Amino acid sequence: MNNIVSSSAFVDSRQHYALLDGLRGVAAMLVVLYHVFEGFAFAGQTDIVFINHGYLSVDFFFILSGFVISYAYDSRWATSLSMKGFARRRLIRLHPMVVLGAVVGAVTFCVQGSEQWDGTHVATSMVMLALLCAMFFVPAIPGCCYEVRGNGELFPLNGPSWSLFFEYIGNIIYAIVLRRLSNAVLAVVVVVIGLAWAAFAVFDFSGYGMIGVGWTFDLPNMLGGTLRMLFPFTLGMLVQRNFKPWKVRGAFWIAAALLAPVMFVPIIPQTIAGSIHLNGLFELACVAVLFPIVVRIGASGVTTDHTSSLVCKFLGDISFPLYIVHYPFMYLFYSWLIKNQVYDFTGSWPLAIGVYVWNVLFAYLCLKFYDEPLRRWLSRRFK
Repeated sequence: MNNIVSSSAFVDSRQHYALLDGLRGVAAMLVVLYHVFEGFAFAGQTDIVFINHGYLSVDFFFILSGFVISYAYDSRWATSLSMKGFARRRLIRLHPMVVLGAVVGAVTFCVQGSEQWDGTHVATSMVMLALLCAMFFVPAIPGCCYEVRGNGELFPLNGPSWSLFFEYIGNIIYAIVLRRLSNAVLAVVVVVIGLAWAAFAVFDFSGYGMIGVGWTFDLPNMLGGTLRMLFPFTLGMLVQRNFKPWKVRGAFWIAAALLAPVMFVPIIPQTIAGSIHLNGLFELACVAVLFPIVVRIGASGVTTDHTSSLVCKFLGDISFPLYIVHYPFMYLFYSWLIKNQVYDFTGSWPLAIGVYVWNVLFAYLCLKFYDEPLRRWLSRRFK
């Protein structure tokens, strides 16, 4: 978010977009499923199958973040909100779980044997240094002493923290620049950044064949991660500023039915005219067209029945904890797959389902016994 968490910072007297919370939860559940199947690909050194475009959930988080932050804060800068107050609110909302994710990552790394993927042992002092850097969002450069897993992640104890790193950058840019822009200027910014994003994806600047970038410290990932955050974030802001609700019945279920299937579309390997990647065009259609429609539908609807209300609340509540603490357990799962030479779901489905269920349960426990109590205390302490 943030690519995944912003919607809880609403002004109490304003409408709460409960359906957007639920959709954020749907995307978080899809990310976890994507990472389960990423494990089989990582262990077997093959391509991801089944939920090939699950990484686009992160891009959906970013557009949600832009929409909700614009809604929650744009009108408050002239009256009650300062830069210090905005930073404090965002840190209280985001950072407790970022710290916990790093701690869980350090624990699971030690449980795994404190070894890099190639078997090289890592000193405990380097694990503690990696933990300290992760807590303060100091990214690891590939090959440095605290890049403990050895596969180039910005935050090797908890890989998905890369998106929160860019989310913080987006929040800073919002507070300094974006909030001040008129709608017309913001629209120009969206178009310019969107064209750069489109060129990056369509011409496959990263060489990955997809827009799944931002997780390591090199030029394609730093450039791509910045574009990947800024385009949907500013697009979400623009959608919110020009938002007029549609009349939609069953909005949550319609929006979820539009969002989820695109994650299961196979990667499109073909190119046209020698350099135009069809997968990049598909990603562009999702981020620039489909996701704004999903957000508009979600923002237009309200929960009118008890079941929808419960589903949206549960999914919204666990979405950020699930996203930010699930991956350390995936490292353990990946290690087991490699050790036992299991490379597909059929060979490990009980464990894979158990890992998935455990992550949902653990996220809920973290929410109720750590995140919510700590944020309440911090809000009182630093009100």
